[in-house]
Amino acid sequence: MTQLHTLVAYVPRTRTQAVLAAVGDAGAGRIGNYSHCSFVTAGTGRFTALDGAAPFIGDANRATEVAEDRIECVVEEDLLGAVVLALRAAHPYEEPAFMSWPVDGWRG
Repeated sequence: MTQLHTLVAYVPRTRTQAVLAAVGDAGAGRIGNYSHCSFVTAGTGRFTALDGAAPFIGDANRATEVAEDRIECVVEEDLLGAVVLALRAAHPYEEPAFMSWPVDGWRG
């Protein structure tokens, strides 16, 4: 059995379903006989794009708030690289905010 990781990403609400589909198709969210398992929480993202940035939403040097979803799913360690590539390809931001960490002692 491979090590599981939790993957969390912040996605503008208008793109949540596309990102979930992309990471699920790449292997994220597999639990037993189920695929594409995830959890989504609504929130507000805040950022200021600096000079040289090409923001999908907002303008450089101006604080921006965006309706975003926090998506969470488990990923087997050997699929993590492919899932992150799929996340980056489907995510509209030039620098998507995401993180992952190993999960100890849990298997769905």
